[in-house]
Amino acid sequence: MESLGEKLKSTRKSKEYTLDYVSRETNIAGRYLDALEREDFSVFPGETYVLGFLRNYGEYLGLKEEELLPLYRALKIQEQPVPVEALLKSPSKFPKILLAGFIILLVLGLAGGGVYFFLHRFPPKAAVVAPREPAVYTLDEPSIERRFYQGDAVLVSLGTTRYRLELSSLGEALTMTAPGGQVIFDMSQEVAVDLNGDGIGDIRIIAEDFAKHDSAAGALIRIEQNNTVRLSEETPPAASDTPVPESPNPGTSPAVMAVILSSPNPYPFTLQAVFQGYCMFRWEILAERDRPGRNERYFQRTDELNVQAQNGIRIWVSNAAAVKFQVIGGGRTIPMEIGGAGEVVVADLRWIRDDDGRYRLVVLRLE
Repeated sequence: MESLGEKLKSTRKSKEYTLDYVSRETNIAGRYLDALEREDFSVFPGETYVLGFLRNYGEYLGLKEEELLPLYRALKIQEQPVPVEALLKSPSKFPKILLAGFIILLVLGLAGGGVYFFLHRFPPKAAVVAPREPAVYTLDEPSIERRFYQGDAVLVSLGTTRYRLELSSLGEALTMTAPGGQVIFDMSQEVAVDLNGDGIGDIRIIAEDFAKHDSAAGALIRIEQNNTVRLSEETPPAASDTPVPESPNPGTSPAVMAVILSSPNPYPFTLQAVFQGYCMFRWEILAERDRPGRNERYFQRTDELNVQAQNGIRIWVSNAAAVKFQVIGGGRTIPMEIGGAGEVVVADLRWIRDDDGRYRLVVLRLE
């Protein structure tokens, strides 16, 4: 039977993938992929990382979790050393064992009879086990890390408003109930949560450790505040169908990351997003009366999205390197970059007017 490392390596080679290629596709460092194939787990910070990377690597190769985890556990059992005492202990003589066994059985029989008599004469009162009360934590520091059980909650303050997140279930994945709905995430997966509905992730949640379908074991969860800085400029009025007339004020607005297009007059454009990996993506059309509201989806590799707008689009992406953007307008297709690997980015793509009256389609990063 193939070992864990052999199965991973043979499957990868059957698909003609190199370690560097898999590393770019999965965002897992090449040294960790190589360590999994060599069954060298000493390079990982802890077993949580081993299991998390093993699940992600196996899923990418098309291998099922239930065939990989038993192979990993078998390796861990083989690593357990045999106690030295067991190797040095000399065998005792058979008659002495019989005599010792007879004495032990006799003592146990007498003790058991005494206990039986005592319990039937004086039956003990049944112990009352109080149910566990759900814990409520407060995010006062930049981050907290606690073992949460079903029903436990954390309170997060934004300005004068306090928001509550509650761990509602531990199943195949973890589910937390937030003000905007349910947040579902797996181990070693980081998700950003928008608490006040402004399109910006206020906190990040990471599942450090949990056993699937085992509510009694709870889940080790880390919650961090997001240092995103919110806009102080005014948002374009939703009732207007015209672009924002002024250029951003450098004293109050975010800097222009890139100028995509320039024209005497604004015109409709399309934002095309091609996803290179798993990514949570939100978008909102700006300043168009008949297209209000925010859209949100969890995209996978090879998914594609096209968003058309007249004035502007606000986007939120959980991992800027997991998506490739292009802007299509005026008969041109122009690539657009908004951040690097692992970055949570909020940005506006919209028309602004310069002092000379020309319009520019620019990227404004909102953090």
